[in-house]
Amino acid sequence: MPFTPRNAARVAVAKDNYTCPPAGKSVPSELFATDVFSMKVMHERLPRTVFKRLENAMASHESLNASDADVIASTMKDWAIERGATHYTHWFQPMTGLTAEKHDAFLSPSTGGHIINEFSGKMLIKGEPDASSFPSGGIRSTFEARGYTEWDPTSPAFLIENASSKTLYIPTVFLSYTGESLDRKTPLLRSLDSLSEQSLRILRLFGNEKASRVSAMVGAEQEYFLVDRRYFKLRTDLQLAGRTVYGAAPVKGQEMEDHYFGAISQRVLAFMAEVEERLLRLGVPAHTRHNEAAPGQFELAPLYEAANLATDHNMLVMEILRIVAEKHNFACLLHEKPFAGVNGSGKHNNWSLCDSEGNNLLDPGHTPHENAQFLVFLAAVLRAVHLHANVLRLATVGAGNDHRLGANEAPPAILSVFLGSQLSALIESVISGAPSGMGWKGGSIEIGVSTLPPLPRDFSDRNRTSPFAFTGNKFEFRAVGASMSVAPANICINVAVSNALDDIATELEAAVAKGKSINRAVQKLLVRLYREHMPVVFNGNGYSAEWQMEAARRKLPNNRDSVSAIFAYSDKNVMDAFMRHGTLNERELLARQEILLEAYIKSVMVEAKLTLSMGRTVILPVALSWLKEVGDTLVQIREVAEPGQIPEEDYYLRIRGHIAALFTALNTLAAKIAALKDIRKTAARGQAVRDTIIPAMNECRIHGDALEELVSDETWPLPKYNELLWQH
Repeated sequence: MPFTPRNAARVAVAKDNYTCPPAGKSVPSELFATDVFSMKVMHERLPRTVFKRLENAMASHESLNASDADVIASTMKDWAIERGATHYTHWFQPMTGLTAEKHDAFLSPSTGGHIINEFSGKMLIKGEPDASSFPSGGIRSTFEARGYTEWDPTSPAFLIENASSKTLYIPTVFLSYTGESLDRKTPLLRSLDSLSEQSLRILRLFGNEKASRVSAMVGAEQEYFLVDRRYFKLRTDLQLAGRTVYGAAPVKGQEMEDHYFGAISQRVLAFMAEVEERLLRLGVPAHTRHNEAAPGQFELAPLYEAANLATDHNMLVMEILRIVAEKHNFACLLHEKPFAGVNGSGKHNNWSLCDSEGNNLLDPGHTPHENAQFLVFLAAVLRAVHLHANVLRLATVGAGNDHRLGANEAPPAILSVFLGSQLSALIESVISGAPSGMGWKGGSIEIGVSTLPPLPRDFSDRNRTSPFAFTGNKFEFRAVGASMSVAPANICINVAVSNALDDIATELEAAVAKGKSINRAVQKLLVRLYREHMPVVFNGNGYSAEWQMEAARRKLPNNRDSVSAIFAYSDKNVMDAFMRHGTLNERELLARQEILLEAYIKSVMVEAKLTLSMGRTVILPVALSWLKEVGDTLVQIREVAEPGQIPEEDYYLRIRGHIAALFTALNTLAAKIAALKDIRKTAARGQAVRDTIIPAMNECRIHGDALEELVSDETWPLPKYNELLWQH
């Protein structure tokens, strides 16, 4: 075997017995939230009056007074230092899609040449990172650097351990000097407030005076790939783009369906155990782990929690996966499609509504009154998806997710709702007023009077092809990409549902004010709403060509790619939806459109330059060298072979043909990249990248992958899919 970095890695992987340290003996319940400055810790450590005022401020989303902030900061500092913390950071979520942090030491100079540990209320509440260094879509220019991080007390502070110390992380929002949101946390909190306000209007109509708030509850499943780090370091495309821009199909992929829910290897299980232990310490309730459909692919699913906390925790999940993977000599890939031809990675966002009394508002009830309320909230969701499909589609945009949406493991870009046959039949009966043989009493459906049959949690099948599926007491938004923050998904769902609830509450309040009973008002309203919005309900195969045609007939929007979807940010209906309850203003919306288009362009251009570089400096030189070797062998064969009996010539010609085609395709790609310099407007650049760069990249890949299957395996320099997917 000739020496190459890849062959050396193959030898190292083969010799490695992957001995991993045994899993810890700690009891999970004892570990949970031990590194979190939780409400329990604050209740134990803060003065009672300060804790009570903090609790009230968190519930009402009001500001703390300065003296309380000083007490909380001092207590938080003491708690953190006791546990080995030396620094603190304001942890925020800028529009990069990642998290950001700047560490400051607690140490401060004192008189007499001494130093003390200092952390004031002002330092807790506000920080000042350079806003011009983050994507702002024009809100901040290079010469307008000022931006602010402000403490979000609804999400607890926590400790992250590194090799030598611990750092106190304080969740914050990120705002510009002029007050606009530069992050994904601020609009999420705004959307949660409006969702609660509109939901409470409905509850009050049904006589519920106890509930003080309604919260969106979220469980964000996380899919990811693991590859051996030694192979990862030999793939520049994986390191810089998160996916392979070249790579022929493996000899064995997922066609045997033997990886999904299969036995977890000891090496991966040791990795998972450490991930879960670290997450437990951070208060993240990791609950489920298993092999996913593709080889080398896995999933982690937490328990449900409040949407803002679930969002923070999912960002932590992704970071902990990456950190722990490196320790176990893995690389964790969160790209939506790191490997062509096998299952991509998503992030199923399970969304529901819960009031402050602990009632799930999307859980079918046991009484006519409860079922009437459930049917109203169900109607609101149908209205939200039907009227605001373009809003929801914005939660799924990204160059990576474009590889996945509409493929065999992800729903299409058409937004529809799966309800299942039983619930769909119930809605049809509400519309017609006639029973459908499902066993309820009486000859017609009267909202708030008729006793509907019990609707168990699993009263319908699952539909993996639906982007928005009802699964018993929640909706599963399946179109979110694995690398994405779940904040945009929940912002968009909250905005759409808030607007729908507002419409419904306004109409019901007007009817009741005129003397109509709530049951009669709901009966009349639901018949109209269900009839109007049933076109968004689809229980069939979302992957089928027939559904594409049927969706068009139903006039459901189909933004097939991210560029088309992002343009909707400036659509009047979309802007009105976000602005209606103050989630985002016009300037913030247009800034997000610019940021997302730029992110799309930059992501694809990194891949395009990788395709060009790897094609010219890795694949072509190796292929040409191999062609020469085959040619020399062919000359020797000709010397001894009978005329016309040289089948090896076909092999030689195939290699030469793909080399020539790859050379041409690379030159074409280079020309397309150069042509972008003349396109100044972001929107036009995005369209050009989509329409010219991506097809040119795909053409290069066709011939590069063909050469991988023709060149000697020992000579080929890049780790292949067989190695990347199966070495665990």
